[in-house]
Amino acid sequence: MLNCFIFDIETVPDVDSARRVHDLDDSLEDKDVADLLFSRQRAKSGNDFLRHHWQRIAAISVLLRSGDNLKVWTLGQEDSSEKEIIERFFAGLEKYTPTLVTWNGSGFDLPVLHYRSLIHGVTAARYWDTGDDDNSFRWNNYLNRFHQRHTDLMDVLAGYQGRAAAPLDEIASMLGFPGKMGMSGGKVWDEYLAGNIKGIRDYCETDVLNTYLVYLRYLMMSGKLFSSHYEEELQLLRDHLQEQNKPHFQAFLEAWTFEPIT
Repeated sequence: MLNCFIFDIETVPDVDSARRVHDLDDSLEDKDVADLLFSRQRAKSGNDFLRHHWQRIAAISVLLRSGDNLKVWTLGQEDSSEKEIIERFFAGLEKYTPTLVTWNGSGFDLPVLHYRSLIHGVTAARYWDTGDDDNSFRWNNYLNRFHQRHTDLMDVLAGYQGRAAAPLDEIASMLGFPGKMGMSGGKVWDEYLAGNIKGIRDYCETDVLNTYLVYLRYLMMSGKLFSSHYEEELQLLRDHLQEQNKPHFQAFLEAWTFEPIT
């Protein structure tokens, strides 16, 4: 029986920390502070992608599959604080002790969560346990790269070889799943400045859906899910998305080609 917690985060520049670390004038607009961070990053690496500790979490979307239940949602409300949504995330781990499933979670999502938890003083004893509190976590915990309690699909499918890593969008599309829809990570900051928090949350949820669909295929490939059960899981997800009757879920269903595996 599946007990998994698929998640994805969307981030924006941490302009508050930038003001503090770089001793910037409080009168500077957030956009100007972020532009400074981007400029410094371009000078160092040639691209705008900020390092993990300069990222602030704008949304965490999750899919929980546990027992007979399947639910897709974004933690907190549109006006929830970053601390609150991080606390909600780790509360889910405490309650269900699920398998965490990500795409590049080891390389991005979890390190960002570590830094943001450090800033906000968020306690997550279950997540950080490596066997001191629960002996079974000595052999299978969330932190060890090669343990299954956190399954980073990008790492696993690439055989932990960086040069073999692939984007989720392309793998999902290759499998007949929708892939990226309506937004990309590079547009999140502009949408955030425009106040489109709902759009960011909806986009994050579709990334979670793509990750879950790839995860189900991985479970079947690795012999952990029979093909008949795989089809049942797909139908369960379709039914849930239909029942929610949300525009971004309907768009996802319309873009999803239900072709049998050949």
